[in-house]
Amino acid sequence: MEAALNNLISPMILAFGLGVLAGIFRSDLEIPDSVAKGLSIYLMLAIGLKGGAGLAETPSVLEAVPGLIAALLLSFFMPFIAFALLKLMSGLKAVDRAAVAAHYGSVSVVTFATGAEFLRSLGVDSEGYVVAMLALMETPAIVTGLLLARWAAEEAAAGEKARGRLIEPDVLREVLLNGSIVLLVGGFLIGWATGPAGLEAVGPLFIDPFQGVLCLFLLDMGLLVARRFAGFQVLRPPLIAFGLIMPVIGAALGLATGLLLGLSVGGVTLVMVLAASASYIAVPAAMRMALPQADPSVYVSLSLGVTFPFNIIVGVPIYYWLANRLAGA
Repeated sequence: MEAALNNLISPMILAFGLGVLAGIFRSDLEIPDSVAKGLSIYLMLAIGLKGGAGLAETPSVLEAVPGLIAALLLSFFMPFIAFALLKLMSGLKAVDRAAVAAHYGSVSVVTFATGAEFLRSLGVDSEGYVVAMLALMETPAIVTGLLLARWAAEEAAAGEKARGRLIEPDVLREVLLNGSIVLLVGGFLIGWATGPAGLEAVGPLFIDPFQGVLCLFLLDMGLLVARRFAGFQVLRPPLIAFGLIMPVIGAALGLATGLLLGLSVGGVTLVMVLAASASYIAVPAAMRMALPQADPSVYVSLSLGVTFPFNIIVGVPIYYWLANRLAGA
């Protein structure tokens, strides 16, 4: 409870709340798009560098292999759960269910960063290769979402096989060369190659200011959430309930995965955060290109307006408490 209260009054969470309030009351506060993009680049590169340096300290790289395989499996199969749950709870069209499901199999880098800073404030360490798990979990869910959309189209065609490729080359390129993936993987490889010494050399830029930059980014995210309130009108109570239930299901799967892998309390917490989060950057970009007929107001409003605030305000402390109770024992 103390950790949860400390998280609620942390500068990062309060900055997010300030952004929401400023947006609701229509303040002229605004962070330029170029600055917001720069903040995103900084955060993803910093996270990648820290994770790579952490892996460099691992006695054997083979220790990371089970975790990386688990990350791929989690990301690929979680959208099936989300798709089935949406079918029970909502009246969404199949293509919209597939698009939403893809978001909930992928991950939110900012939610991960918030969880990592929460652990750092408590002095809790985690396995460095969890960042590699983060990078791997961006993409498989997109493939699953497209699979679900294609199967739904085939079913709607009354058995007639839908024509076209499952994933067009342009979509595949968009996914694999997405800026967030390039920065996370590239930063991770740089941190792994240079080790703790390399991270220490750039520490004044990528370690010391990290919390301040995260505050600015969450302030911008609060403004963005408030500006999208008009789009939340499409979210009926069953959809809002899904946006709160699905992260809990994901966190439970992350908890089981972390315990099976034998991770530390910090590692289990971060895997829970990854599995509970929903993408609102990489996947929307891919869905706009691959499934233009899906409704962005549904999947962006759910992932950014419901699940994201739930995770950073309430979810992260709860995930840590559960991990500490089970993995700590």
